Amino acid sequence: MNEKELMALADENIMNTYKRFHIVLVKGLGQKVWDVNGKEYLDFVSGIAVCSLGHSHPQVVAALKEQVEKLTHVSNLYYTEPQARLAKLLTDNSFADKVFFCNSGAEANEAAIKLARKYAHEKSGDDTFELITMKDSFHGRTMATITATGQEKFQFGFTPLLEGFTYVPFNDLNALENAITKKTCGIMLEPIQGEGGVIIPDVQYLAAIREMCYRHDILMILDEVQTGIGRTGKLFGYEHSGIRPDIMTLAKALGNGFPVGAMLATDKVAKAFSPGNHASTFGGNPLAMAAAIATVETILQEGLLDVCQKRGEYFLTQLKKLQTKHKVIKEVRGMGLMIACGLTIEGGDIVNECMKKGVLINCTGGKTLRFVPPFIISNQDVDQVINVLDEVLEVK
Repeated sequence: MNEKELMALADENIMNTYKRFHIVLVKGLGQKVWDVNGKEYLDFVSGIAVCSLGHSHPQVVAALKEQVEKLTHVSNLYYTEPQARLAKLLTDNSFADKVFFCNSGAEANEAAIKLARKYAHEKSGDDTFELITMKDSFHGRTMATITATGQEKFQFGFTPLLEGFTYVPFNDLNALENAITKKTCGIMLEPIQGEGGVIIPDVQYLAAIREMCYRHDILMILDEVQTGIGRTGKLFGYEHSGIRPDIMTLAKALGNGFPVGAMLATDKVAKAFSPGNHASTFGGNPLAMAAAIATVETILQEGLLDVCQKRGEYFLTQLKKLQTKHKVIKEVRGMGLMIACGLTIEGGDIVNECMKKGVLINCTGGKTLRFVPPFIISNQDVDQVINVLDEVLEVK
């Protein structure tokens, strides 16, 4: 089938929940993808911060091939080796003592919300159930996680929302302190707001929240679905602040494209869950576990955290040079390879023009260009993106 036929087939049979670009991607390798017509693109979206090792990474492919020939799925009524190995890998390299496996970031955040409420219920009773989250946050698309999300556009049409959520401005410690009540069981936030536009808080922000949670005896829950697994130049975003949360959620880059999520917690908090409290049929699927083990081990063993940091520094430098030339770039910000350009104009047309020139980037929030490429990019890849942006912005 040709491109038009494939797009027509999809539009006829798939629900209209995505505003798709008019290309059909059929192949990916490393930092590049190809469409059905054979056109090559440099991918600086990487599945929205998912394929951090690039497409079809040999270690991940080999792990999946080996696992699919051994065991593809059994119930969580039984132990499996891949689950045990990945859980150990994650706890050895994080603050956490225990892991719950699921299939996505929304599921991981749903699990975190349930665990926080269950823990508070057992510790303080039925009246302690409220979570404070941040305005302009994003936590997922389930009913609980769109309620946790501090953006009305994701909640419109789905009321009544779940009871028990309060929103405060991100990076505002006074507002956060004033929002805590006797009903508060925890504070839930992203270390860096991704969908909100790659918004980076003050250096001491997370440390101050950690102290606040200790003082009020409430939980600190970090949504690291986008920042986790190396995106900021450290394995987890919280490491930049020298703190330890009580609960953390992961997904996106964890499986380098294979659907997998995880909710991690200290043993003290994790004990609130007992058999029957929470579950997932496909959570901890052996294939997902194999992909995630290969992904995390490769990032750690091949020094890709340092590579991410260095490439990010180079990219930020080049974007700031571009900013001096093009006044439509209002701000350049980022950490590791989680980078954004705040614009004075809408960014949708810029994304489209870059795509025509063989570069895939992303726009979030209308006026923010977001770049979340694989860690394996080179400085030459960055230069290509900068040159294309320069050409596109010349006419803006």
